[in-house]
Amino acid sequence: MLDDERDLTTETKVRTERPKLYKVILLNDDFTPREFVTKVLQAVFRMGESEALGVMMTAHRRGACVVAVFTREVAEEKAKTATELGRQAGFPLTFTTEREE
Repeated sequence: MLDDERDLTTETKVRTERPKLYKVILLNDDFTPREFVTKVLQAVFRMGESEALGVMMTAHRRGACVVAVFTREVAEEKAKTATELGRQAGFPLTFTTEREE
């Protein structure tokens, strides 16, 4: 085989794209008891008591607070679960999701 006839192979590198991340956001309301919100944050988001209290107070003061960041499916499931716990207890507790920039 001559140098000009070398086997030229093309190498293709596959890059897997990182999944888009979504924020779970706690919205403040004037009816859900603070203690209940703290318990939901501990149960659904596995927070310690002081972290859950801090998140709840930030939402209370600012109107909303980012709770955590997950892949889309996880974020939506956790927001749905946490919101449903509030509904079952008769509270308007609401968690939403938003794509992270």
